Amino acid sequence: MSQLTDLAPQFIRAIAPYKAGKPVSDVVRELGLNPETVVKLASNENPLGLGSKAKAAIAQAAADLGRYPDANGFSLKAKLSTRHSVGADQITLGNGSNDVLELAAKAFLTQGTNAVFSQYAFAVYPLATQGCGAQSKVVPAANLTHDLTGFLAAIDDNTRVVFIANPNNPTGTFLAADQIRAFLKQVPSRVLVVLDEAYNEFLKPEDQYDSTQWVAEFPNLLVSRSFSKAYGLAGLRVGYAVSSPEVADLLNRVRQPFNVNSIALAAAEAALDDAEFLQLTYETNQQGLNLLQSAFERMGLPYVPSYGNFVLVKVGNSDDAGLKVFDALQRLGVIVRPVNNYGLPQWLRISIGLPAENQRFLDALPEALKVLG
Repeated sequence: MSQLTDLAPQFIRAIAPYKAGKPVSDVVRELGLNPETVVKLASNENPLGLGSKAKAAIAQAAADLGRYPDANGFSLKAKLSTRHSVGADQITLGNGSNDVLELAAKAFLTQGTNAVFSQYAFAVYPLATQGCGAQSKVVPAANLTHDLTGFLAAIDDNTRVVFIANPNNPTGTFLAADQIRAFLKQVPSRVLVVLDEAYNEFLKPEDQYDSTQWVAEFPNLLVSRSFSKAYGLAGLRVGYAVSSPEVADLLNRVRQPFNVNSIALAAAEAALDDAEFLQLTYETNQQGLNLLQSAFERMGLPYVPSYGNFVLVKVGNSDDAGLKVFDALQRLGVIVRPVNNYGLPQWLRISIGLPAENQRFLDALPEALKVLG
């Protein structure tokens, strides 16, 4: 078998697989905990689940699962086209926005080329880049956020893609619209800029901007959005990109047929009409974010003010502090996300949950911190 696996390209064999947040079932099985007492605040999911309109659409779509889904997602694309005032031929659907990021990499990256992204940026960027045999050019972060001036300096003749997460995961930092636009004006038109806005719906009204309207001015811009976070459809995996028709055509050439299933298509279409649920999600998140950040201030724990549905908090000064507190919290029935794989071993990322879940975490945290001595 070793001879067979040796035939795979070295850049594939060198990939470290993506590590997702631990599911409740794993923690229950490993630690013998009561599943009803375990709280998961690890994967930036919507603690409200999904809205009533999406649930109704799922029930209706489930009656016809013997048929393949619409490979082109006509109805969902039509609704997104109207929502963003762009052509349906500018929209690419993905199996989650993660799929969209992978499609962009497959369409534009190959050996001998590179992608530029920030230190402490989403882990999928280096994975997608390496999976194409391309080089990752990681720009050092400035105060845990993207250094766009550094991005411009890093772009060279072999750069094909720039990835920007805004807000950024796992740091929760945010770049204002004028910063992004100023950057786009300076990026060579031959370089695709992927603006990953998976957490866009959690921004306060004064921070909101519609980057999809910039595509007409910047044809090298691709805006990626997700239904997994604010819309509560993480388990269904559906996302989309808005780009120029030419870029969308390339993405569709490498996209798997039927990459978005029938239930996901129906649920996403219905979710777009559920403004009440989206508003409740926003309010629940803001309340939880305020609760956690205020508690961290009282406890003297440094944190990064967040624009997403999670918050990054520093729990100690040793290089094993994050993992130690993560493990202690798990044993107390609270699952959070260590971020040592991002080069942040002293920090934890806490997803915002329901009020009782947030309080459960805050009650457990002082006890968990005792493991640091």
